[in-house]
Formats: sequence, structure tokens, C-alpha cells
Amino acid sequence: MEYFAGLDISMEETHVCVVDREGTVFHEGKTASMPEAIATLLAKAPACQRIVFETGRMAPMLYHGLTALGLPVVCIESRQAYQALKSLATHKTDRNDARGLAQLARTGFFKPVHVKSLPAHAIRALIIARKKLVGQRVMLENQIRGLAVVFGVRLPRALSAAFIDQALRASKGINGLSAAMEGLITARTAVLSAVAAIDADIKKMARVSGACRRLMTIPGVGQLTALAFTAAVDDPERFRRSRDIGAYLGLVPRRYQSGEVDYIGSISKCGDRRMRTLLYEAANVMLTRYKGPLKLKDWALALARRSTMRKARIALARRLAIIMHAMLRHGTEFKAA
Repeated sequence: MEYFAGLDISMEETHVCVVDREGTVFHEGKTASMPEAIATLLAKAPACQRIVFETGRMAPMLYHGLTALGLPVVCIESRQAYQALKSLATHKTDRNDARGLAQLARTGFFKPVHVKSLPAHAIRALIIARKKLVGQRVMLENQIRGLAVVFGVRLPRALSAAFIDQALRASKGINGLSAAMEGLITARTAVLSAVAAIDADIKKMARVSGACRRLMTIPGVGQLTALAFTAAVDDPERFRRSRDIGAYLGLVPRRYQSGEVDYIGSISKCGDRRMRTLLYEAANVMLTRYKGPLKLKDWALALARRSTMRKARIALARRLAIIMHAMLRHGTEFKAA
């Protein structure tokens, strides 16, 4: 007899359900959301052919932990699971969700997703932290400008020493404003130090990575873009064709077809939003700042003359993603000709 299991995971507890080939519930329980605890609970039932759970914040840790313990775990797309679970039970409870996931594991009606390695998630965390800190820096600077302009002082847009000097002079001798300015400037200095520390780590990681050094031979691709792309792809072999990376990053047109209706819209914007932004910025740099001869740039400029510059940037970003994936997969460098 074959058995299948479904795991409904939360931060503290995981509900487990084991069913047989006929769909009859064989074993149920709940335990702590840790790989060892889940494995111990599953050991009380016969060995399962497939163990299914949804994507989420706990998915990477549990997937790699349970895989290391020798369990046949599969992580599935949460949006598909949500639609399926709505039709399997009237009431949404953790117990019913675990039962529904077990039924999906039994029938095979699911879409498995690739769970990135923990080092790739660590790089992604570093990039996200940098983005949040840069956003905080911009917010603090805008707040400083907003406070100063009330008193008729327009601070420079450039991030220079004059920015701080004028901000302090504007608030000097004004009770309340002086303390507010000093507090905001102190916070901005701390954020700038944190961003500089993260940039140093990114530079070090990109320098020791052969894959990142190869990607940085592409005009417009810097350390941050190269490192983010290697983390987003993780395993180049999981894409059968390099052009599939465009759909994975949401850089292909969205399409809706039903009967006589066949609508092609803007890009789907699914996948890693930050990676999509970095590729767009790299394409813009190649089009506006790179002065050397480059067939890829000429192709994009010709597209811009037929359509718009925005569409040319998107198309070039998609082409860059395809080229970068091929470089990672085959270990080659960029050829400008």
C-alpha cells in the first residue's frame, strides 16, 4: 500500500495528515514546525511516497531539513494549492488544509516549484536589506529637506557635505528644529554606514565568484546585478531553455485567450521584482551610457525607433537575462561582437 502526506505549516505548529492510495486518512497529528519534529511524527506512519507542502517563509528551511533527513518532500505553488483547497473543504482550518494537501500529493495534481539553496536565500536577504536601508536613507533626506524648506532653506539634491552643513545652519538657534535635524542627520549617518558595510560584502562576494565575474563582462551589469542574478537562478540547469528565464522573471507579455478572444498585454511582472528592476536598469545603462560598438545595443535602439524606448529597455532586459543564463549554464564570457 502506498501512502502520501500533506503538511500545513505555520510559524509555530505544523499539521500533518497521511492518506493511503484510496484517499482514506491513515494518520493525523500536529507538531512543532521543525524538520526533526515533523520527521518524528511521520515516522509513526508507514513510509510515504510523497510529502507535499506549500511555498512560504518556512519552506526553504523545512525543505532542505527534511530532504537531509531522507524524506521525499515536494514544495508546491501556493496559489494553485489555494484554489484546489477551496474546493476540497467547506471550512478552512489547518487540519482541513493538511488533508487537502495530502489528497493533492496522492493525485499528483500540483505544480512543484524549485526551492532555492540556503546560500541563495542569504544573498537575497542581503540585497533586500540593502534596498530597505537605501529606502530609509531617501526617506530621511526627504524629511530633512521638508523641515528645512519651511524656513526658506532649499538643500542641494546631491549627497555631499554641503547637504549636512546647510541643514545644520538652517536649524541653528531654532528650538525644536535643531534637535530634530540632529536626530535625523544622526540616523542618516547610521544608515549610510550600514549601506556601506553591505556594499563591501557584496563587492567581496562578487569578486570571489567566478560566475559573477563572467556576468560583469556585460556592459551595464555591475556587482549587485550579477550577484542578484546568480541568487535568483540558483541552479542554471533547472531551466531547459535559456529563453525560459524571461517568463520566470516576469519579462514576457501577459496573454489571455478564451474562444475568439486573444489578448496580449504588458509584461506579466511575476517572479523576483527586484531582479527585474536591476535588469531594467542594466539595459538602460547599456542604451544611454555605453559608448562602444555593440550589436545588442544596436538591436535595442532599432526596436526603440520602431516602437518606444521603454519597450526597448524591457526587450533588452529580457535579452540580457537570456544571455546571462546561457553564460552561467555554459561557463562562457560575454562577446561584444
